[in-house]
Amino acid sequence: MSFLIAAPEMLTAAAADIATIGSTISAADAIAAAPTTSVLAAAADEVSLAIAGLFSAHAKQYQAFSVQAATFHEQLVRSLAAGGFSYATAEAANASPLEFLLDAVNAPTQTLFGRDLIGNGTDGAAGTGANGGDGGLLWGNGGNGGSGATGQVGGSGGAAGLIGTGGTGGAGGTGAAGGNGGAGGWLFGDGGIGGTGGAGATGGSGGAGGVGFGSGGTGGFGGAGAAGGTGGDGALLWGNGGAGGQGGTGMTGINGGSAGHGGSGGNAVGLLGSGGAGGQGGTGLAGIDGVSSHGSGTASTGAAGTNVEHSTAPPPTEIYGGAGGPGGGGSLDSLNGGTGGAGGSATVHNTQNAIGGNGGDGGAAGLFAIGGNGGDGGRGGDALSDYSTVTGPSATGGNGGAGHDGHIGGGAGGTGGAGGNGTSADGVGHGGNGGIGGNGNSASNGGGDGGNGGAGGTGGHGGLLIGNGGAGGIGGTGGSGGAGAPGGIGGGGGGGGIGTATNLGIAAEGGLGGDGGGGGDTTAVGGNGGTGGVGGNGGNASAVFGFGGNGGASGTGGAGGAGGAGGAGGAGGAGGTSSVSGNIGAVGGNGGVGGDGGDGGDGGDGGAAGAAGGAGGQGGFLGSAGSAGGSGVGGAGGAAGNGGSAGAGGDGGVAAGTFGVNGSDGADGNQGAPGTAGQDG
Repeated sequence: MSFLIAAPEMLTAAAADIATIGSTISAADAIAAAPTTSVLAAAADEVSLAIAGLFSAHAKQYQAFSVQAATFHEQLVRSLAAGGFSYATAEAANASPLEFLLDAVNAPTQTLFGRDLIGNGTDGAAGTGANGGDGGLLWGNGGNGGSGATGQVGGSGGAAGLIGTGGTGGAGGTGAAGGNGGAGGWLFGDGGIGGTGGAGATGGSGGAGGVGFGSGGTGGFGGAGAAGGTGGDGALLWGNGGAGGQGGTGMTGINGGSAGHGGSGGNAVGLLGSGGAGGQGGTGLAGIDGVSSHGSGTASTGAAGTNVEHSTAPPPTEIYGGAGGPGGGGSLDSLNGGTGGAGGSATVHNTQNAIGGNGGDGGAAGLFAIGGNGGDGGRGGDALSDYSTVTGPSATGGNGGAGHDGHIGGGAGGTGGAGGNGTSADGVGHGGNGGIGGNGNSASNGGGDGGNGGAGGTGGHGGLLIGNGGAGGIGGTGGSGGAGAPGGIGGGGGGGGIGTATNLGIAAEGGLGGDGGGGGDTTAVGGNGGTGGVGGNGGNASAVFGFGGNGGASGTGGAGGAGGAGGAGGAGGAGGTSSVSGNIGAVGGNGGVGGDGGDGGDGGDGGAAGAAGGAGGQGGFLGSAGSAGGSGVGGAGGAAGNGGSAGAGGDGGVAAGTFGVNGSDGADGNQGAPGTAGQDG
């Protein structure tokens, strides 16, 4: 019984669960009692009466047993509940005397030395950088150091007492080192772990082992771009050195920052013990991808053309709607080009010809809008002639404005404006032509190079008499290169306007679809991968007996970034549809030609492996030297950037009527050529 334990809250919960089960069974018995204890005979013969009596007798016996089981169940529930209450009462009664006894034991040492005899040290508060409290003089672990605020070093871990483990160092704030781990117990105990360094600062050193037996603590992780902490030394009699902390990852930048070195392993300074392993070098940060800003906003839209309506007798012979103004842009700003203004409509009620105003061209992106998009073209104005005569006047929709080319740095071309509709009652209806799409511009923002991996830490030395040297740390991996920026997308061509001739109309012709703009080439290559870190040297063995530590392998190179993709060609605009009331003379507009895709960029080269593995440590008098570290692998070259997809040709316009002629589909553009893949490291 001395090895049994009891949890009062679990006993109480079990009693409640069993009581619920009993209630459920009792309810089921009550429901089954009436139909099972009074079974009706199937017929009036003796056999049927005997069978019914037999089943009823069995049911009555079951009900009698159920009453006995319910009584036992109730007693079991009461026993469990009473046992839980008894255990809880006993624990409450024993807690106060034990706490009082511990306070009485610690009181003399608190008075004389300001430190408990038995107990763990207090932890430093987070964000204060306060040191952890020391453990009890006889037994107790050191408290953990508090983390530091920005620019503040993390608190050191508290020291252990005679027996115990040192406290962990607190993490450093940004730009500040992590706190050192606390020392292990004087007789027996390991040193505490060093705190993690803040960005750009080293990790804290591991705490030393005690005087008697104990290993040094592990060094803290380095902050971004900084070295890991040194492992703590082992105890004076016996103890291994602590492992060095891992180097921090490279800091952020266009090119990935170089990583921190791994911390050195702690030495076994006593008679017996092996040196700690060197920390692994940090991983280089990946380079950022090349991007285009595409402007910080859009310039103003061009002014719309004036709508014109004419009813008086000629002259003039032709009535024009006002032309739309060009889109805003072209100034010293970072805005995308504005949309061109819509052309004004032309409406005539006599013998003059009606011609809609042309849409305005899209505006250029501002000078500082690197990668800014060109403005879209404005829509052409509609034309309407409703004068009824045998040979009525014509109505021609305005042409759509051209989309502007994208700005340098991968800007997309603007979309061409749609052609205006031309509707004539008894003459010829011409749809306006769609505007051409703007060309996408080339991109030159290559991906950033990956950061170099950090060097591995040196292994610690073995003890004075017997002990192996620590292994050297592995070199860190180089960061991957960033991808190149894609070329600008070509703008789509505007659709042709609708041509319509009603009543006794002579002919109708849909407008031509605008050609799509070409996609931008890219000269943006992928970033090169970072170089792997060198391996750390192995530690020397003890002078008498021990093997030298093996050198760490050099790190792997980072992969090269992919080249930027060429911009896709813009789609050609659809040809305008047409219709004539008499089913004769309707011609659909031809679709626009699709734009060519841009050429892709070259991939970045893979990073080289670390220059060399670490040297092996020296062996003892009775022992051999460690092996040199192997070489890492170079990074893979970046993939070639894909050529931009070809723009699809626009669909030809449909001509309504029995003898109408549909427009021809526009030809597709050409696919862009891919770049060249990068070289392997």
